Amino acid sequence: MVLLALTLALSGLLAFEAQRATRSHQVTADRALRDYATVAAWEFVSASEEHLDRSLAAALGPVIGTPAVSPYDSLPPPAVLAASADSVLACGAPGDRSARYFVLDFRTGSLTTSRSDKGIVSTAWLRDSLLAGSRRSPAGGAGYGMVWSNGPANIIAVYGIKSLRYSGYAVHDAPLAAYGFVTCASALNPVFQDVLARHPLLPRSVTGDVTNAKLATVDVAAPGGRLVFRAGPSAGDGAFEGVASMGPLMVRVGLPAAVAGRLVVTRPASRLPVLLGLLALTAGLAVVAARQLRREQDLVRLRADFTSSVSHELRTPLTQILLFAETIELGRAGNEDARREAIDIIVQEARRLAHLVENVLHFSRAERQMIRVKKEMIAMAPLVREITERFVPLAGNAALRLRTELDERLVAPVDAECLHQILINLLDNAVKYGGGAVIVRTSLRETHARIEVEDGGPGIPAADQERIWKPFVRLRRSDGVPGSGIGLAVVRQLVAAHEGRTSVESVPQGGIRFIVELPGAYVTDIVATGDAGRVVEASWPEC
Repeated sequence: MVLLALTLALSGLLAFEAQRATRSHQVTADRALRDYATVAAWEFVSASEEHLDRSLAAALGPVIGTPAVSPYDSLPPPAVLAASADSVLACGAPGDRSARYFVLDFRTGSLTTSRSDKGIVSTAWLRDSLLAGSRRSPAGGAGYGMVWSNGPANIIAVYGIKSLRYSGYAVHDAPLAAYGFVTCASALNPVFQDVLARHPLLPRSVTGDVTNAKLATVDVAAPGGRLVFRAGPSAGDGAFEGVASMGPLMVRVGLPAAVAGRLVVTRPASRLPVLLGLLALTAGLAVVAARQLRREQDLVRLRADFTSSVSHELRTPLTQILLFAETIELGRAGNEDARREAIDIIVQEARRLAHLVENVLHFSRAERQMIRVKKEMIAMAPLVREITERFVPLAGNAALRLRTELDERLVAPVDAECLHQILINLLDNAVKYGGGAVIVRTSLRETHARIEVEDGGPGIPAADQERIWKPFVRLRRSDGVPGSGIGLAVVRQLVAAHEGRTSVESVPQGGIRFIVELPGAYVTDIVATGDAGRVVEASWPEC
């Protein structure tokens, strides 16, 4: 029991450590997946900025590409951008795009648009935003900058800085003017879609054949949280997210849990159900082992009781045989009648001793599965009557209560010696533990020869009627009666060897009835029988 308890504790400890290792692996994998999402966000930002750099350098280059050499140089009008920037980040019909170009002169703070009439945004907002943000270098070293409208419409102003180059002791640039154009936020969508179509967010060594469209959810939000762009599968619960900034834009990339499971470094599946199952199995095995140990202890006790009972039963007839044999040997029997009585007692005790030995031998053969039966067609009535008569000397005074009710026409394929042991055991059990008359009946039930041994004793509780057939089992009320506890077990084993069945039932008027059913029986007109009821000649029924 200590070893079983230690085994169970060790299994629990191993399961706990395995669960901790799985949890640690899961935490590491989750961190790696969040890092993957962050890398994907930065890859998206980098590719988008590179795309915009190329486009805006070509659009704004004709105006801001050449630095001014004097602070008094005149500035080109914003309309000159129409030739190079008309198709870049376009929003609206081509005829409406001429109003979107502007120039902000940092020397005077004046804002000039490409048309003097009403533009698509407030000139005051545009001037204030450019003065607040454009004097600083664009974020990330980009050659352009963006400012966003605070109104309900997602309007952006994209600009580049025209610089003034000084050459004195050192060459340095100073901002002179901001050239750019105004467009809607949706004009950025083609750029983002092109990036997703052409540029992988994660290396193929990690994603395998998973494309951007199936890999990640990409959200681009303007200042204030307004969503500008969204692409990819629905993230859902359990997504792993990474965030990166793109100037004023916030880029969020999410790896859905279903997609994350397809990456090379992935979250491990939870092993908790398997570990709990193994722990439950170990606990079950420990319980089974404990029950087996308990049964083993009970078996040892029963075998010890069996040894004690058999020794007592062997001692009693041996003592009687020795006593009366010495009486005859020493000539203490006074006359012929006393001498014959002593011989009868010796024969009776020898038969009882032989019956006990036969029981032990049959039980031993059954334990080793060595029971062999030799079936012969036998008339049941003569054989049962002969066995009953042979039992009379063993029964002593109880033989007066013994009677038979036999079907004289019943025949069945049985082993005569086995049937002898079966009936002797049942009769011995009825005489020892029963009371009143003991009746032996034979009859045909369908195709089975039915043998009943009924007594008028106190009966057997329903809960114990199946248990009494087990080896070494003796009911408490029989503790004062000598017995080995294997008689009924031998009956069941011998009947099973005949492919028959045994049962027990209570008698309504009191007592118990043991039933043996042997297959292959018939009712026929018996003409002649031989030894032990063997059928010599009979008239068989039509099958």
